[in-house]
Amino acid sequence: MDMKHDVIIVGGGLGGLTSGSLLAKSGKKVLLIEQHNKPGGCATTFEREGYTVEVGLHEMDGLDRDDIKTDIFQDLGVFDNVEFVAVPEFYRFTNGRTDIVIPTGHEKAVTALVNRFPHEENGIRKFFKVILGIRKETKKLPIAMWKQLLLFPVFPFLYPNVFVYQNKTVGRFLDSVIKSEELKLVLLGNLGYYHDDPYTLSLLYYSVAQGSYYSGGGWYIKGGSQKLSDYLAEVIIENGGQVILNHLATKIITKNNKAVGVEYRKNVPETAEMSIAIADKIIANAAIPNVVNDLLPPKASRRLRSQIKNLDIACSLLSIYLGFKRPPRELGNKHYSTFIADSGISSQADIAAYLRGDIRRRTFNFIDYSQIDSGLAPEGKSLGVIAAVDYISEWENLGAAEYEARKEEVARIFIERLDAIVPGSKDAIDYCEVGTPKTIRKYTLNPEGTAYGFAQLPSQAGMKRVQHESSVENLYFSSAWSMPGGGFSGAIIGGYYCADAILRAS
Repeated sequence: MDMKHDVIIVGGGLGGLTSGSLLAKSGKKVLLIEQHNKPGGCATTFEREGYTVEVGLHEMDGLDRDDIKTDIFQDLGVFDNVEFVAVPEFYRFTNGRTDIVIPTGHEKAVTALVNRFPHEENGIRKFFKVILGIRKETKKLPIAMWKQLLLFPVFPFLYPNVFVYQNKTVGRFLDSVIKSEELKLVLLGNLGYYHDDPYTLSLLYYSVAQGSYYSGGGWYIKGGSQKLSDYLAEVIIENGGQVILNHLATKIITKNNKAVGVEYRKNVPETAEMSIAIADKIIANAAIPNVVNDLLPPKASRRLRSQIKNLDIACSLLSIYLGFKRPPRELGNKHYSTFIADSGISSQADIAAYLRGDIRRRTFNFIDYSQIDSGLAPEGKSLGVIAAVDYISEWENLGAAEYEARKEEVARIFIERLDAIVPGSKDAIDYCEVGTPKTIRKYTLNPEGTAYGFAQLPSQAGMKRVQHESSVENLYFSSAWSMPGGGFSGAIIGGYYCADAILRAS
């Protein structure tokens, strides 16, 4: 049996790493257990044929004064140890009718959009006023006040945008302020960062994240997101904690509905000897459905099971990793992030069906790391990624040969589509690998291979999302599955909230 710890963290994704580093820096004795051979979850890289392949990060939002991540990173010394490279613009959107670049900075974005859609100036300004207002209000709104706002909505004058829009969807909001369907499609160009349907996406969640991109811009971690994950793991270790890799938590031990420890073993072989670690607090960075179904005993999990049984799980992602012997920048590509939508999408009501439909017509994003000093490729070469919303149902029930053939087919289709946008890109590829929802599930153990946790519906967002303090005493959640959820920023901010809850309870 291991010695006693103050906090044990099950899982080494960004939520767990952020909680762990903050707690360790505050003097807590932390043990983090991660089943993969590296920390980070979706914030990782791997090496292939001379390339450092970025698994998940395309750009991190914000890092301005209204971004709570700025405070977190300053507290942890991240800016002194991890280099962030500014992304040149927010994104380019093209669909065969409209081709527009949305610049960094909300004032520049407003100007670009008004120039292209002058008859929608009032709606454009209203759109930005609301989403930026929600973002600023949530930065000012302490976690304790969120709960009061949910239960006793008595703060409309202090937090007017949060009060008015907390139960609205992005789709309905856009319909209320903008008439042009083409403009709505432009504004929803990067919808896949968050969800697959504007009519079910929480405006509250979207505004915080999208507003952060518009206000602070996009940033890439030079050398890949693994740099951030490794640094946070180092903070835990340097402050007296432990990070154990290649070990799988098999049980959260409870006594009298209190979490008191974790049982774990080496990930391979499955017959490896079990170890037990005891702690005052347990943080589950693992997927909440896995905690309920696999880690907690039935009696302790009953209330949690009831709480999550009707919650929808978010979509997943398809990633096609590409190494270029000649960078797309030299082939004429001018933009870091390009969203390519099918011309058949004529309104925002069409988006969901196309994202779930034929991949030949599915919206996709091309990230061209040759546009920045990414540190991912050998000199003279570059890395790129094609990313699209995807679903594990499209990959289940395939034999090994069928699965590989399907990956090859999907890669071929998207590469052909990319070549139509960036001529010559197909012939410049010297490395290609496909990551599917099954890949995400394999390395993160997330149900349905989602990277986002529970879907960001109005009924599952904000304070209606699973909270950090669970119904099992001394058990906390810190992941994409808990508040605020989803994405790199959501996981990091959630890790901060979780650590804060534990420190307040100590």
